[in-house]
Amino acid sequence: MPVMSSAPATRVKRSRVRRTGESAFGLLLLGQRLVMVLVALLLVVAGVWASWGSAQYVMLTEGRERGSMKVERCGEEHCTGAFLPSSPGARARAEVTVEASVAVRAGESVPVVVKPDGSEVVRAGATGVLYAWLPLGGALVLAALVVAGGLRMTRTACVLGLAGAGLVTAAFVAL
Repeated sequence: MPVMSSAPATRVKRSRVRRTGESAFGLLLLGQRLVMVLVALLLVVAGVWASWGSAQYVMLTEGRERGSMKVERCGEEHCTGAFLPSSPGARARAEVTVEASVAVRAGESVPVVVKPDGSEVVRAGATGVLYAWLPLGGALVLAALVVAGGLRMTRTACVLGLAGAGLVTAAFVAL
């Protein structure tokens, strides 16, 4: 049976170089985590920034010209057509343009909101909201990869990834 001693445990002395090395390694790990947090935040903020350019017109429609666009022709990037107003104070326009998507075809009538000071329109309604926030969905999926790989926070990464994938899927289904 081992004999228990009542003497206090002796501390192992570490050299100053070792203590400094351990501190530096700890700072490097902290720096790595900080950089990964900043990259993930940058991705999400960039997604919000890219989405807000169109989402503000779709979500905050008070005082904006609303109506429908009769799509006449579509090119590689834009579709053009006539604007038929449905809100008070809106005026009809012979030609407006909307960003081309897989869901817009010539001959269709699409609900839209006119951007101020121009002839550019964005899709309105639930479909328009989902389509406007599509860049945020992609940014959330990318941020999930950074959070999982760089921060080792798998639950948070799963939530971010599922939210982003859900937004992208909902936009795809709505279009």
